[in-house]
Amino acid sequence: MGIQYKKGVLELCVMALLRRRDCYGYEISETLSKKIDIADGTVYPILRKLKADGLLSTYLQEESGGPPRKYYSLTQLGRETYESDRAQYLLFAASVKKLLEDDTDE
Repeated sequence: MGIQYKKGVLELCVMALLRRRDCYGYEISETLSKKIDIADGTVYPILRKLKADGLLSTYLQEESGGPPRKYYSLTQLGRETYESDRAQYLLFAASVKKLLEDDTDE
């Protein structure tokens, strides 16, 4: 699938993962790449943008024996934005699906 299709929904996908639980960047990238073909380094600019927009916050958490990891968490604004964007996307996707599946001429 073309990159233009993906660009429109990757922010929403990142927020969907963070809606479930806090994650660190590499974890988000790995989870997404198992479901969506994305290039290395795609997720970090999205995380920076979402944080700059006030939708994410970060905190450091030490891991066993390794350096601290930066975890990302949805802010209240992030949760509200996710719910709104999710609803809009699902309506849009349903309309596109109906259009693509409709084989009758009008």
